[in-house]
Amino acid sequence: MKKLMMLLLLCVTVLIVGPATAAEWPTKPLTLIIPWAPGGMTDVSSRMLVERFKDKLGQPVMINNQGGAGGMTGMRAVLASAPNGYTFGSGAISSAFSAPFLLKTEPFDLDKVSYIGGYSFQARTVFTSPGKPYKTWAEFVEYAKKNPGKVRVSTTGVGSVPHFMLEMIQVMTGAQFTHVPFEGGESVVTAVLGGHVEASCDAYAKVSPHVDAGKIRVLLTNRKVPGHPQIPTITELGYKQSLPNSWFGLLAAAGIPEEAKNVLVPAAEKAIKNTKAKIEEMWGICEYKSPPEFKAMWEEEYKRVYEAAVKIGLRKP
Repeated sequence: MKKLMMLLLLCVTVLIVGPATAAEWPTKPLTLIIPWAPGGMTDVSSRMLVERFKDKLGQPVMINNQGGAGGMTGMRAVLASAPNGYTFGSGAISSAFSAPFLLKTEPFDLDKVSYIGGYSFQARTVFTSPGKPYKTWAEFVEYAKKNPGKVRVSTTGVGSVPHFMLEMIQVMTGAQFTHVPFEGGESVVTAVLGGHVEASCDAYAKVSPHVDAGKIRVLLTNRKVPGHPQIPTITELGYKQSLPNSWFGLLAAAGIPEEAKNVLVPAAEKAIKNTKAKIEEMWGICEYKSPPEFKAMWEEEYKRVYEAAVKIGLRKP
């Protein structure tokens, strides 16, 4: 009888407490897909975040760079992955919005995304070398109008935010430029420094050291650069249409389990806040966005980009 009572007590304990061997999520390594080539701001900042993730997750995070198609290749891979939380991505506005419009494909369905957290914004600039005959934005546009197609402008690829900016600028100013796409990284800056192109559109973070050294002149930015109020935004110059924002965030396929969200979301928030100083040292603007805030920002930005795409003829109303 005593043995029977002990057995019954053990069974009740197991039913109440649950299996002792049940492991908490995650139980295996995770994969972060970065939709750009190594070396760019998205890649560098994403790797910095991953370093902060490890302690919270208790599992390694493997990096998988899948560049191409303005970030769409990597974005597709993220959203097509198994919705278990073990694969997530570092998304950017170009991957979701501008690239589909420029490449004539359908934009991503915003309801097919699990939002983990937004984290960084960038000032995108138009820059040239100091030796050129134009010193201001007005002189640059005037020169381009007088020499249609002769001003070559490099970007980080077809479908990228800089490419979208260039298309908008052509419509807004009436100037005609020659687009020279690169695969990303520092190549667009090198092209300007080497005289292979006359100008480029890219992040201020990339050109900051060259600006300080007097080798690069920034003519325009899409948002104010902290500490450099003298660099004008396009709206400050009298244009009614602003240029698209550039932001990054962490996301996964829709439908990941709550147990994964309950780990990934706080891990992302902590990692982002702990990495803020380093990201801003690279001239990024780090501002944590919760999943609901990140989703709302996506929806608002999609509307802005869609309206801009219609205005410049990339999309029918």
